[in-house]
Amino acid sequence: MDWGLFLTFLGACGAAAATGAMFKPGDWYDALSKPSWTPPDWVFPVTWTVLYVLMAWSASRIAQLPGSGQAMGFWALQIAFNTLWTPVFFGLRRMGAGMVIILCLWAAVALTLVAFWRLDWLSGLIFAPYLVWVTIASALNFSVWRRNPAGVPA
Repeated sequence: MDWGLFLTFLGACGAAAATGAMFKPGDWYDALSKPSWTPPDWVFPVTWTVLYVLMAWSASRIAQLPGSGQAMGFWALQIAFNTLWTPVFFGLRRMGAGMVIILCLWAAVALTLVAFWRLDWLSGLIFAPYLVWVTIASALNFSVWRRNPAGVPA
C-alpha cells in the first residue's frame, strides 16, 4: 500500500468528517419526528469512521492504476457532496436541500463504485458499504423531511 496516497485520501475524508464536528445535530434534530428505524446516535460516528478508512483505502488503490482519471474524478465529486450535506442539513436546517444533495451524493458514490470495480474489483468491493450506508441515509433524510414539513423552530 502507498501510505502517502492513503493518508492524502484519508485527509480529504477527515475534512469531510470535520463538518460533522462543526455542525452537530443538536436539539433541533432531536426535536424532529424520525422513523422508528433511525439508528442510535452512537452508530453514526462509528460507521463514518469505518467508511472513511475504507474510502481512503479504495481510492489509494485506484489512484495508482493506469486509466484511473475518471474514477478519481467521481471520487472527488462524491467527497465534495459528502462534505456539503452536513452544513446544509444540520447547519442551515434545509432538509429539502439536504435531500437534493444526498441524492447527488448517492449517484456520485454509485458511479465511483462502478468505476472502481471496473479497474479493481477489490477496490469496488471495499467501496460498496459506503453505497449501502448512503442509501440508508437517503431514506432517513427523506423520511425526516416528509415527517417535518414545517421543520422545527430554532
